[in-house]
Amino acid sequence: MALVPARLSPRDVLGVGAAGLRTRPLRAFLSALGIAIGIAAMIAVVGISSSSRAGLDRTLAALGTNLLTVAPGQSMNGSSATLPPDSPRMIARIEPVTVVAATGEVADAKVYRSDQIPEAESGGISVLAVQLGLTETVAAELADGTWLNGATEGYPAVVLGSSTARLLGVPAASPDVQVWLGERWFTVVGILDAVALAPELDNAALVGWPAAESLLGFDGHPTTVYTRIEDDSVASVRELLAATANPESPNEVKVSRPSDALVARQATEEAFTALLLGLGGVALLVGGVGVANTMVISVLERRSEIGLRRSLGATRGQIRLQFLAESLLLSAMGGVGGVVVGIAVTTLYSATQSWPTVVPVWATAGGVAATLAIGAVAGLYPAIRAARLSPTEALTAS
Repeated sequence: MALVPARLSPRDVLGVGAAGLRTRPLRAFLSALGIAIGIAAMIAVVGISSSSRAGLDRTLAALGTNLLTVAPGQSMNGSSATLPPDSPRMIARIEPVTVVAATGEVADAKVYRSDQIPEAESGGISVLAVQLGLTETVAAELADGTWLNGATEGYPAVVLGSSTARLLGVPAASPDVQVWLGERWFTVVGILDAVALAPELDNAALVGWPAAESLLGFDGHPTTVYTRIEDDSVASVRELLAATANPESPNEVKVSRPSDALVARQATEEAFTALLLGLGGVALLVGGVGVANTMVISVLERRSEIGLRRSLGATRGQIRLQFLAESLLLSAMGGVGGVVVGIAVTTLYSATQSWPTVVPVWATAGGVAATLAIGAVAGLYPAIRAARLSPTEALTAS
């Protein structure tokens, strides 16, 4: 009567697969580490990118995407155009427009920390005449001090952008802090936080519109008009803004949405994400080669074990299944470890950036699936090679 080989249950397969890893723990750890590094890199890249996108979405939701900016373009002859002085007032007449505020560049004015600094060392800080509703329109917040008001907008008072304050070395707004602006002293009454939707304000010194006209020779032409619109009317109002701001030459007006710049920046970050994912894939491939190398060496070192098992009745299929299970376990260990590390890195980095932590489910599931696929491919040849050894050959070769 022919003997029928015993069938290995899933538990038995895991047992014999894990036994090979337990006999060489350091080698198994180093091989799994290669897989873990690749998976952790990929999970972290995807997670950080997704968290960044979620942070951007939250910022846009808080600030609103209904802010449009109107600026002068170029005239027909290629020179810089100008907006009419009354363009903010004309735009405010459009019914769905909720709030309008303008800034105007004071081209000839420079700002310095003191009157002893050489004129050429201006640091590239721009001086802007501003209307009082600017902070409300662009969702700007004050880091210190107060904003301009009806009492101070006509006097030599200035609010500094966040970068301007650092560049001038002005740590806080107080009554005794003054800067040399337009050949006269201006008192710093406030310092802005960074303005997400109007970053040009960060590197500017902001003075009241009347003060700019009376003290600095400002010509009254706005260079940027910020406009808030009812959410459901943004598209229709956008079509009207150019003709409303400059009825005589609407083709010389540029209309844009600051949030578009943030979205464009996100697209740039996504390009870097693709590059980093490629690097993570290379690391994952290197880890797969490490698993294959470990399994080939394991077959060579364990030929006597293979021969003994074959002599005791193990079939070629059972030997093949043993080594394939060992390779899958090795890869799974690395994959799960990599997913945990990747999530931890994403969480820590997101916390430093004040982003919500977002790790897509497809990334974690795909990472583990990728490691199992790599383990299957890496372990297939060693498993087939082990199964081909005859009992006599395996025992005599040891």
